[in-house]
Amino acid sequence: MKSSFSRFRVKEGSRVDLARYPTLTEPLYKSKSQYEKILKKHIGELSSQQYLLYASNSHSLLLIFQAMDAAGKDGAISHVMSGVNPQGCQVYSFKHPSAEELEHDFLWRTSRCLPERGRIGIFNRSYYEEVLIVRVHPEILSAQGLSDLPKDESTIWANRYQSITELEKHLTRNGTRVIKFFLHLSEEEQRKRFLERIDNPDKNWKFSAADMAERKFWGKYMHAYEECLSHTSLEQAPWYIIPADDKKNARLFISGIILETMKDLDMKISPVGADRIRELKAIRKQLAP
Repeated sequence: MKSSFSRFRVKEGSRVDLARYPTLTEPLYKSKSQYEKILKKHIGELSSQQYLLYASNSHSLLLIFQAMDAAGKDGAISHVMSGVNPQGCQVYSFKHPSAEELEHDFLWRTSRCLPERGRIGIFNRSYYEEVLIVRVHPEILSAQGLSDLPKDESTIWANRYQSITELEKHLTRNGTRVIKFFLHLSEEEQRKRFLERIDNPDKNWKFSAADMAERKFWGKYMHAYEECLSHTSLEQAPWYIIPADDKKNARLFISGIILETMKDLDMKISPVGADRIRELKAIRKQLAP
C-alpha cells in the first residue's frame, strides 16, 4: 500500500532544494478537538505497536529529529510519544560534545545510545550535527583533534556522509529501523516563536542570545541541510521533510509516519511451543489452591 506520507520522503539519490518544500501545508484536522482525536488515536496505536516491538524482540526503532531552533522538536517528541511505555523508550539530546567525547570519532557518543532490540530510541539532534553546525562553523573541527584533514573541505563532509550512511545500513541489516525527521520551519515563523518566548515569562527559559546568533546563519544552515538530506536519505533509512509552521499538523504527520513504519515491520508474538506449554501447566498446578 502506498504511504499517505510519501510526499514528505526524500528519495535516495535525489537533490533537495528546500525552497521547493513547503513549511506549511493543508492540515489533517479541521478543529482543535479533531486534532486531539486523531493524535489520541495515533498514540493508542503506537502504544500497541510498541508492545509488539517489545514482545517480539526482533527489531528496534531509532527516531532522529533535526531542525532549526524553535521548530518544535521537543513538543513533537513529548506529544507523539506520550502514550509509549517509558520503560521501552529512550530519549537522548546531544549538545556540545564533552572533553571525553572529543577524544573519540564523531559517531562514538551517539553509538553508545543506540536502542536495544525491542526498544525505541529517540535522538533529539544527533550525529548529523557533525555535518550541520560543524559545517556552518568549521572552526569547531579544530577542537576535534583530527589528523590529516583534507585540504578540500568538501572531502570532509563527503567522508562523514559516507560514515553515516554506512552506519545506518549496518543498523538496518541488524534489525534497527531508522526514521529521520527534518522539521522544516520558515524563517518568519521562527521569528514569531522567538518573540513569543521573549514576551511570555513562562517561555523565557527557552530563549538565549545564542539562538539569535545562530539565526544570522540561516542561509548557511539551509545549504548544509540541503546537502545533508541529499546525501544521506536512504531507502532503508529515509529522511522526511515535515512542514513545521503548524505544530499540530507536524505532530500528526510524524506520528502517522512512525505508525506506518512500525506496521510495515509486521511484528508478531511468537507462538508458545509445546515444551513451554507443559512447563506453564506444571507451574500453574503448583500455584492452584
